[in-house]
Amino acid sequence: MTLTQIHRHTRLSIFMHWFNAVCWIFLLLTGLGLIRNDDLQPLTSWPTMLRYVFGGGANLLLAHEIVGITWAGGFFLYGVIRLKSDVLPFFREIFTVDFYRDFLWLITKGIQMTLGYKMLGIIAEKFGFSPRIPDQGFYNVGQKIFAIPAVFGGMVIAASGIIMILSQIGMASNAVVQWAIVIHFVTVGLVFAGLLIHVFMASIAAGEQPAFLSMFTGTVPEDYARHHHKLWLDEVKKS
Repeated sequence: MTLTQIHRHTRLSIFMHWFNAVCWIFLLLTGLGLIRNDDLQPLTSWPTMLRYVFGGGANLLLAHEIVGITWAGGFFLYGVIRLKSDVLPFFREIFTVDFYRDFLWLITKGIQMTLGYKMLGIIAEKFGFSPRIPDQGFYNVGQKIFAIPAVFGGMVIAASGIIMILSQIGMASNAVVQWAIVIHFVTVGLVFAGLLIHVFMASIAAGEQPAFLSMFTGTVPEDYARHHHKLWLDEVKKS
């Protein structure tokens, strides 16, 4: 692999990535701590421990709400300030799909990651398709499949959380609050499941470590970019 590095992430986007990660970890852990149900094993000790750490359930809830508002507010400000430079290009990228190429990427990449390149070649030869993994842009289709529900799921989580906060001052009906609670927890569970796959792909999966390191350095090796995001690299080379 060559030593040439290609700029991929701005300092602000790196900060927002880790801001999101830290907030998510805190909110997930405190959110689980707010669920106090003796029938849920083995989680019964977690709410008790957190209440002890925070000095009671009220303080635990307040900390959860403060970080939640900070998280949602931070992304709202980011969206307003960097709408044209970051947000709109991001949405254009994740919604840009070439169905044939991206479908082939899902098939070939899935086989390569689970069975290896050798088996990919054998299966491709048997079924008559190319074992070459199709080129991708700034995000591959797998990242897009995660990004779309993660973004809109985050909006749902923030909106339902705000409804629950407003209910404390009588600004939301009981029926609306009950639905908000259900939607909040279900959406968190679904997005978290996607986050687990995202973490695996970015930091554990073979060959993907440069993507993880780029969230610290802001750059990726040119060879990595050519292999994983060639369409994006070609655009960078032209500019």
